[in-house]
Amino acid sequence: MIVTGAFVITLDPGRRIIADGAVCTRGDRIVEVGKAADLLARYPAEPVHRFPDHILTPGLVDTHVHLAQALIRGCADDRALVEWLCDRVWVLQGHFTEDDGRVSARLCIAEMLRSGTTTFLESMLAHRYGFDGIAAAVRESGVRATLAKIVMDTPRYADAALPMHPGMIEERETGLGGTLEMHRRWHGAADGRIRVWFGPRTPGAVTPDLYREIARLAREHGLGITMHLAEVRQDREFLRRAYGRLPVEFAEDVGLVGPHVVLVHMIWIGEDEMRTLARTGTHVSHNPSSNSKLGSGVCPVPALLGAGVNVALGCDGGPSNNTYDLVREMKLAACLHKGVAGDPLVLPAEQVLEMATLGGARALGLERDIGSLEAGKKADLAVFATRRLHLTPSPNPVSTLVYAAGGADVSDVMVDGRWVVRDSRLLTMDEEEVIREAQAHARALLHRAGIDVSPRWPVS
Repeated sequence: MIVTGAFVITLDPGRRIIADGAVCTRGDRIVEVGKAADLLARYPAEPVHRFPDHILTPGLVDTHVHLAQALIRGCADDRALVEWLCDRVWVLQGHFTEDDGRVSARLCIAEMLRSGTTTFLESMLAHRYGFDGIAAAVRESGVRATLAKIVMDTPRYADAALPMHPGMIEERETGLGGTLEMHRRWHGAADGRIRVWFGPRTPGAVTPDLYREIARLAREHGLGITMHLAEVRQDREFLRRAYGRLPVEFAEDVGLVGPHVVLVHMIWIGEDEMRTLARTGTHVSHNPSSNSKLGSGVCPVPALLGAGVNVALGCDGGPSNNTYDLVREMKLAACLHKGVAGDPLVLPAEQVLEMATLGGARALGLERDIGSLEAGKKADLAVFATRRLHLTPSPNPVSTLVYAAGGADVSDVMVDGRWVVRDSRLLTMDEEEVIREAQAHARALLHRAGIDVSPRWPVS
C-alpha cells in the first residue's frame, strides 16, 4: 500500500523531512519513501491511504515499561519512594492474579498503541503476573514487545530492611529457569514481534553471584538484559558501602554492561561511569516523568550523549508516571534539561525525537529493522493529525510533535505493515472491553489488598 501525508519525518541518515511525502509498503516491509507524486506514479496499482493534514513518523519505541502497573495507576501519588514501594506498589502487585496480569497488560498495550508506541521493553515481569497470558496479549494486539522476566534471590531493596510483600518474593530458579523457559516458548513468536530478556531486580535484591550467572546465561542464549540502576542517591551509597564500587563499576564487575544491556534511570552516576557506558556500548533508558514525580533526581542526559552513550526514552509505570504516552514524555525530556542546564539550546527537539525512535531501536538491538522510515525496514509508523487548535500553525513538524503534540493526536498506527489503529480506533482489541475489564479488576485488587486510594479532599 501507499500511505501519504503532509510531512513524512523519515529519521533516515539524511534526516529528511518530505513535504507531501509517502511511504510505500509491501507485506511487513517498507519498499520506498519519497514524494507522494513520485510513488503514486511508480506504483499505480497499489491501494492508497491519504492523510492530507497529518505527519507520518516511525513508530515510537518505549524502552522502560511496567505492564502490570497500568492496573494500579494513581495508587501512590505524592508519596516518598519507600512509602510508595512498601505501602502501595509492592502490596498491590503482591496480590496480583495471572488474570490481573493479562488485563493490565492489555490496558497498557492499548494505551501505547493509541499514542503511537509500536515497540516497547517490559522490564520486570513477576512469575505471578502470568507470562503466557501477557505474551498472548502482545500477540493479539499486534504490538512489538521485548518482555523481561524478574530474577532475584534476596527479598529487599538495597540493604534497607524494607518489608517486601511476600507475594513479590521469588526463588532464584523461578527467575533463571523461568526466563529460559519463556525464551524457549515465546522468543520469536508472533512473526518475530515477541522477544524475551532477563530483568534482574536492583542490587541488594540480587547477589553478585546471581548477576554473574545471568550475564553468563544471557551470552550463551543470546538474551538481552535490562535493570534499574542508580535511580536514587541511596542506590549509589549502598553500592559504595556494600561493595566499594560506584553503580557502573559494579555493573561492569558482574557483567551487566554491553550492547545487549539497557540500564534504566541512571541518575546518580559520574563522568568516569559515563565513559565506561560509552566504551562498553551499554544503553540508557531515560524516564523523566517518573524521576521527577518520585523526586529521584535528573539523569545527566546531555552529558551522556556528549560522552557517546546511546540514550532512549521510557515512560515507566502507572504509579510513577500515570501515563504510557511517549509523546508527552518527549516534551518533558526536552524542557527538563534546558531548565537544569539554564541553556535553551540543550537537547533540541530533533535530538529528543531521535531518542524516542532510533535511540530506542538501538537499545533493543533492532536498529536494522525499526526506528526510521527507510526502504527495507519494518513498516512500523505513526500518523499524527495536525488540523487541531493546539497544533496550528505547524511550520516545523518536528517541533510541533515534541513541544505541542500529545499521544491523543495519533490517529492511525501501523505495525509490521498491518494497521492496528485506524481513525483513533483500535482494530486488534475491543477498547471498551479493555476499559471495562480493567476497571473491574482494579476495584477487586484494591479491595483484596485492603488499600484505599480515595481523594484527600472530601467527595460529596
